[in-house]
Amino acid sequence: MALKPRILLVEDESGIADTLQYVLSTDGFAPVWASTAEDAIRLFSAELPALAVLDVGLPDLNGFELFRRLQALPGGNQVPMLFLTARSDEIDRVVGLELGADDYIAKPFSPRELVARVRTILRRSARPIATTTPAPAMPTSAPPIWALDEERHQIRFYGKALELSRYEYGVLRLLVQKPGRVFTRDELLLQVWGGDNDSFDRTVDAHIKTLRAKLKLVAPGHDPIRTLRGSGYALSEELPATPT
Repeated sequence: MALKPRILLVEDESGIADTLQYVLSTDGFAPVWASTAEDAIRLFSAELPALAVLDVGLPDLNGFELFRRLQALPGGNQVPMLFLTARSDEIDRVVGLELGADDYIAKPFSPRELVARVRTILRRSARPIATTTPAPAMPTSAPPIWALDEERHQIRFYGKALELSRYEYGVLRLLVQKPGRVFTRDELLLQVWGGDNDSFDRTVDAHIKTLRAKLKLVAPGHDPIRTLRGSGYALSEELPATPT
């Protein structure tokens, strides 16, 4: 018998937690409840869940900060995460997506809606992405500008390993594989996120923004990702051999 997907539910309101645990259990999941960020970190470290549902308004730690700490744990950046919040402001939603969250639901919501979102995220995260054989390293003593290691889900920029979220890696991976090729937002949504959830209208731009910030830390004088207004994004083909 296949194991039920383990869902870490981080929610300080016991009434909401009880309802969500019941609905998730009856729909074939194995929910584990944490009422505080401290408990969530302990449960997450003990066994990685298939997905984590994080309440933004926790008593001991902001949900966004908890997200960052879970992402920093071994294997944490491969776990899909969904935010719950009592606030529906656009800025909160954008902050969550910029961090690399998979989805965002504002209270009040239907428990069945959450289960549907969980199923969609797990289906999307399990979907294989078409791969191509990475180009061989440049025959030079200097490190190549880009080095893609698909087995480790790692990308190096001028020899420095980038600390990337799962979706940042997915976007940059596509760009690195085809420098100069313009990817539209719809193409990136389809190939990285699966394109089957209408809540990601701004998430491509948010992830490009965070990628640019991380690349600038390595090569402050260059912006490797080109924006083609009305078209999409492409990786520059005219970078210097060293990050001057």
